[in-house]
Amino acid sequence: MARHDLLIVGAGPVGLSLALALKDSGLAIALADTRARDAVVADPRALALAHGSRLTLERLGVWHDLPATPIRHIHVSQQGGFGRTRLEADDYGLPALGYVVQAGALAGALRDAVDRAGITVMDQTEVAGLAAGPDSVTASLAGTGAAIHGTTAGARLVACAEGGLQAGAPDIVERDYGQHALIAHVGITGSHGDTAFERFTSEGPIALLPHGDEYALVHVASPRRATELLALPDAAYLEHLQHRFGSRVHLARVTGRLRYPLVLRYRSDPVGQRTVWLGNAAQTLHPVAGQGFNLALRDVWALARTLLDHGGDPGLAGTLAAWRDARRVDRFGAINFTDSLVRIFSNDSAPLHHARGAALFALDMLPPLRHFIARRMMFGARAWP
Repeated sequence: MARHDLLIVGAGPVGLSLALALKDSGLAIALADTRARDAVVADPRALALAHGSRLTLERLGVWHDLPATPIRHIHVSQQGGFGRTRLEADDYGLPALGYVVQAGALAGALRDAVDRAGITVMDQTEVAGLAAGPDSVTASLAGTGAAIHGTTAGARLVACAEGGLQAGAPDIVERDYGQHALIAHVGITGSHGDTAFERFTSEGPIALLPHGDEYALVHVASPRRATELLALPDAAYLEHLQHRFGSRVHLARVTGRLRYPLVLRYRSDPVGQRTVWLGNAAQTLHPVAGQGFNLALRDVWALARTLLDHGGDPGLAGTLAAWRDARRVDRFGAINFTDSLVRIFSNDSAPLHHARGAALFALDMLPPLRHFIARRMMFGARAWP
C-alpha cells in the first residue's frame, strides 16, 4: 500500500495550489483526480481572481506567465432605477482590483509547477472508501492511474478538493436560490478598457468581466427564463443583453452559451477525522460577488501555513482545529456576504428596488463604506494582504 503524509483528492486549481504551497514542507504528498490531465487544463470557465488571490499565486510562483486580464474599474448599477457606484484600482494604489483568467490556464500553470516540484499526480484515478483511523486514512484507488500506483493508499491527512457537495448529505447547509446562471463569451465593439460591469435587473444580476479582448458573461435568471434565453438565436439574445446594459457597452457577438443551477451549499464543519474539505467540496457559493475560488485559495494558503507552523503529523486533531478556527470569520463572512447580496439584489419588490438604489448612491457618496466593500472583496473578511 502506498503511504503518504498528505493525499489531495482533486488536481484542479484548489488541490494543486495546496500541493504547491507545501512543496518544501518535507511532507510526502500525492494528488489524485478522476479526470485526465488534458480535461483539467481545457476547462473553459472564467475565474474572477481578487487582488489577494494574485498575491497568493505570486507566492506560489505561477503568476508571472498567467494570461490574466486586469479589472481596473468596476461599474455597479441597477436597471430602471437611480443609484450607481464605481470602484477604481487607483483609489487603492493597486494595478488592478482583480483579474479574470481561464480556469484551465490556471490549472495548467499550477500543474506545470507541481510537476517541476516532483509531486506525484495520479490522473484518471478515483479515490473511494475513505476510512479514517486514529493514525491514518485508508483509501481505495481505481482507474488508469491506480493501475500504476496500486489499488490502496494510506495518508496521515486527506484533503478533499474535488467535486461539489451533494444535497441531503449530513452536516450540509443548503439553499436553492431558484436561479440558473447562463455563461458565455461576449465580443464587443471597441475596447473594454479593463472595466467590469455588474448590472442588477428585474430578472437577476448580470456581470460582464473583461477576459482577453472580450467579456466573460454571467447572466442570472429563473430556471424558466433561463430556458427561454438559452433558446433564443444569438442575435436575439445579444439584443436582449444590449437592452439590459444600455449604451454603457456595445456588444457585437455571443458564443458558447451554457447554464447551471445556483445553490448555496456548505459544510458546517470543514474538518473531520484526519480529513479536511476545501473549495467546492467545502462550500458552493452564488457567483454574484465572485467569492468562491478566492475564498478557497485563502483557505488553502492558511491550511498550508498551519501545517508548516505545527509541523510533525499533519492530521492531528489539534492542528486541523486550529486551521478551522482561524478561518471561521472569513469563511462564514464570505458565505453570508454572498448570500445577503443574492437576497437583496435578486428581489424585485418595489421597496427593495428603491432601497438598492439608495444603497448604491450611498456607496458612491461615502468613500469609507465603498472602500470597506472593495477591500472585503479583494482580501476577505479580515482584509489580509
